[in-house]
Amino acid sequence: MLRRPPYPVSLETRKEIEKHINELLDMDVIRKIGNNEIVEITTPVLITWNDGKSRLYGDFRALNNYTKADRYPIPRIPHALDKLAKSKYITKMDCMKGFHQNGVKPNSMKLLRIIFHMGIYEYTRMPFGIKNAPAHFQRMMDTIFQEEILEGWMVVYIDDIIIYSETWEDHVNT
Repeated sequence: MLRRPPYPVSLETRKEIEKHINELLDMDVIRKIGNNEIVEITTPVLITWNDGKSRLYGDFRALNNYTKADRYPIPRIPHALDKLAKSKYITKMDCMKGFHQNGVKPNSMKLLRIIFHMGIYEYTRMPFGIKNAPAHFQRMMDTIFQEEILEGWMVVYIDDIIIYSETWEDHVNT
């Protein structure tokens, strides 16, 4: 069992993590649990981008070390750009918090626990930071949009959907 105390963070970061935890609770992505069985528990990590937006990840490195890799192929960016290069019209859509749209099997939830000064939580939906989450999500999206991808007017990169065409008429009709 690996149980880490929460990483020390600044007051500003602590407030930002609290905000994320409350949002995840409101969206039923995590749930608070009363106590921890003898299972691994990790700590949340806040990643902040230059634009000031942030995302909460679990530090699941120890779990990822024991996870067999899912080798499902993720599209290569240069290949996607080649398809888009000849297009005059491009629409990009992002699946908002796409990973969180996927449920977690009940027997896996206990492996996806995080601890913070507010308590212990477990993910009920797919968290960011899990080794195979990108491959799982890509497989799901490829399955859902298989026909559109094969028709050659859509590219899917994990949770980003790009529709491309040479004419406006084709673009609005796809």
